[in-house]
Amino acid sequence: MKVLVTGGAGFIGSAVVRHLVGEAGCGVVNLDALTYAGRVESVASVAADPSYAFEHADIRDAIALARIFKEHAPDAVMHLAAESHVDRSIDDPAAFIDTNVLGTYTLLEATLDYHKTLSAAKRDAFRFLHVSTDEVYGDLADGPPADEIAPYRPSSPYAASKAGSDHLVRAWHRTYGLPVVLTNCCNNYGPYQFPEKLIPTIVLAGLSGAPLPVYGGGENVRDWLHVEDHAQALLHVMQKGRPGETYNLTGAAERRNIDVVKGICTALDAFLPDAPHRPHESLIEYVDDRPGHDFRYALDGHKVSRDLGWVPTRRFEEGLRDTVAWYLENKAWWEPIRRDVYQGQRQGQAS
Repeated sequence: MKVLVTGGAGFIGSAVVRHLVGEAGCGVVNLDALTYAGRVESVASVAADPSYAFEHADIRDAIALARIFKEHAPDAVMHLAAESHVDRSIDDPAAFIDTNVLGTYTLLEATLDYHKTLSAAKRDAFRFLHVSTDEVYGDLADGPPADEIAPYRPSSPYAASKAGSDHLVRAWHRTYGLPVVLTNCCNNYGPYQFPEKLIPTIVLAGLSGAPLPVYGGGENVRDWLHVEDHAQALLHVMQKGRPGETYNLTGAAERRNIDVVKGICTALDAFLPDAPHRPHESLIEYVDDRPGHDFRYALDGHKVSRDLGWVPTRRFEEGLRDTVAWYLENKAWWEPIRRDVYQGQRQGQAS
């Protein structure tokens, strides 16, 4: 099987590429525009494999997409390319609408044109897997986790742009017969995450003895899924999921943000017994909350477990500790980012 992965140099996308090439034995075409968060270094472990190809292209470029489909003839598409940071979407919502909505539309059109050229057997076997987020369901407060038929109530420009792309994908299935499968996942964590998200932000700040910023009182709740579990789940859903269906992917690990931060502090204390700023919890600093900050996201994962037999394998506390260790051991990956791309400044204050 050959899979076209969009956004394959990003955090989740690179985990998917590494899993497909390194463990699943699939051919992969990695299509990535290499915006600020795209790092080819994240797929270096498989880049020399003869089954791997890289295409520096943008999902909004219809001409490039047509060429890539014609030259590589994939058997499936895994669509992960997206602008994904809520804080950045507050500062620049246009980029999120442009990439996540218009880009998904352009990719759907290119995929549909290609799908029409396939033999009947290849058309039936083809899949377009669209990867989305729990944020489309909005703030759950103290209610039950969202299942696949929960109403969409996006709060941020990012969530709204992903909700829009989800609806486009479903429409291309219903109207044009494109064999799509959708997933909604919770917060991912693990190696190679760009250091603007919560966990790497706290790890790198703790390493330098800088304040550890926690929005509001840290009571907001998120569900966490290890990125390598997520990569395995996506292949499982692509191969076994029913066209037109949506599957929620959850780590079943709801945690308050402050508890995640304290868990990172505990790991840093253990790994760095001689650090001058131990205990690292003393560095926690509560800062003004971001605008429209949803209190809680959570997903009901019973459908994918019941229908497809997938469950996550990593416990959050162990995965978090391993993630902290990875950042400590892989400064060569993140130090150039901190030096040349993103220095850790706060975003999304809407001021």
